[in-house]
Amino acid sequence: MQEIRTHEDFQAALDAGVPLTQLRIQALDLGPFEEQLYARTDLEGLVVLGGSIPPKLDTHLRKYGAIIFPRHPSAPVAVYRDRLYHPAELYNGITHGYEETPDARAYRWAQDSELGKDTYVSMLKAIHDDAMSDAVSDLLAGRRVAGVMGGHNLARGSAGYRAAAELGHALAQAGYLVITGGGPGAMEAANLGAFTRSAEQLEYALERLAAVPYFHPSIDDWARLAFEVRRDIANGQERDELPHSLGIPTWFYGHEPPNVFCHGVAKYFSNAEREDGLIAAANAGIVVLPGAAGTVQEIFQACTPLYYHDESRPGHDLPRLVLLGVEHWTEVLPAWPLVKALAAGRPMAEHIHLVDDVPAAMEFFEPATVPG
Repeated sequence: MQEIRTHEDFQAALDAGVPLTQLRIQALDLGPFEEQLYARTDLEGLVVLGGSIPPKLDTHLRKYGAIIFPRHPSAPVAVYRDRLYHPAELYNGITHGYEETPDARAYRWAQDSELGKDTYVSMLKAIHDDAMSDAVSDLLAGRRVAGVMGGHNLARGSAGYRAAAELGHALAQAGYLVITGGGPGAMEAANLGAFTRSAEQLEYALERLAAVPYFHPSIDDWARLAFEVRRDIANGQERDELPHSLGIPTWFYGHEPPNVFCHGVAKYFSNAEREDGLIAAANAGIVVLPGAAGTVQEIFQACTPLYYHDESRPGHDLPRLVLLGVEHWTEVLPAWPLVKALAAGRPMAEHIHLVDDVPAAMEFFEPATVPG
């Protein structure tokens, strides 16, 4: 099977005589190919996901067995995507208030109890999330990836926020692609640090952002200031460089808006699929900053593959799990004793660490080779 995401790829497939039954055409305008497709009847099994199809061509494709998935009329985002979201796409219309943005509307759509009973809508959400996973895989190919987890309520301007930003910056400078849960707080700080290309940029951003510490009560003010800071520090650079920062949020946590400092956003309807992908993507390791229930869940989700690691699998390196914040993880929420107990006597024991500052965490992340 071959996924087709661009006009160029589809034309190349047609020119090469690839059987159309093997194609999965995703979100394309088929108008330019109308005459070529009328000449084809080998269409049984061809799958067309969204896009635009002239009515006469639609009839022809269906007549010969093509499977066509139309978009849902109320879907606030394109469910048949071929790329990650840009933060500006999710926040389109923020000048009229966050509630009018595609991000807010997608959350309401995802939570609509009546739509939740619609099998077709459930299928569309699954297709959307599968497209997100494909786009993430494309971005991660050949990269060393470091995950940063932490609480969403960490205030801009706090010492913890600064530490998370400095961690993200250090990881990116060492050649890692930094991934987070894509939300506010520690996640925003780590994405911000990875997005900035100098210590001066980071210091400027931290000072500016402190003016609006939280995303509540006003997501509008929080997001607008972030976009202003992003524009100031980006200066056109992101168009020409390898992405350093990825956010992987979910509409399941609709009260947590996505942060705007990611080069790309992979937002999921399914939190379970999102969590699995987030943990699995961090092939170099995960640093866990202080957080609450969601962060604790991520710690033990990361522990599971470490615990069941099979040493007989050659070339399968164990990633690091680094908990940052001795007091938090031993006294406030004592997850560390349980993690350590799980690891006792297993290879996992060599790959878990408890540290108290960013320099100590960075000792476990050697400079990574960045693809040319």
